[in-house]
Amino acid sequence: MKLTSAQASKVLRKLNEELKTLQVREENTKSFIASIEEDIESVRPDYDYASMQTEQKNIEFKIRKLKHALNVFNTTQIIPEYNITIDEMLVYLPQLTKQCSKLSSMKDALPKTRNNQGYYHNSSIIDYRYANYDPKQAEEDYFSLNNELAKAQTALDIVNNTVEFEVDI
Repeated sequence: MKLTSAQASKVLRKLNEELKTLQVREENTKSFIASIEEDIESVRPDYDYASMQTEQKNIEFKIRKLKHALNVFNTTQIIPEYNITIDEMLVYLPQLTKQCSKLSSMKDALPKTRNNQGYYHNSSIIDYRYANYDPKQAEEDYFSLNNELAKAQTALDIVNNTVEFEVDI
């Protein structure tokens, strides 16, 4: 079966939901309580141990196959605009996000601010905190990096939604 990465993620989510449903169903039916006066067979829930194990193993097998195919795809598929694999891009994006976050606070800094020591500071000396960089440059770098982040995310989205890979499930 041919899938895009986005489609594979949806199939994977569906398989995980099916597995969870089976596990909950098994938990609710693998044992039961009946009083001595009750007819045990009349309160026994439907449960087939062998078929339940087989169904869960089949879904787990499909999950393994799909995750493996997705991992192989991510480590081999190149994102053309960046000449890096999806796997590398999945490392690059959080790095860009972290840098954007840092620059976001740096761009908002004032060149000089009063450093408040709190109410219990008994000195008449006023301390100031000075930015040891140009906040305007941090602002320019922030917007440039933010644009790069958006471009990289879009490039990844395009590949994830258009390039197909083969998976045998």
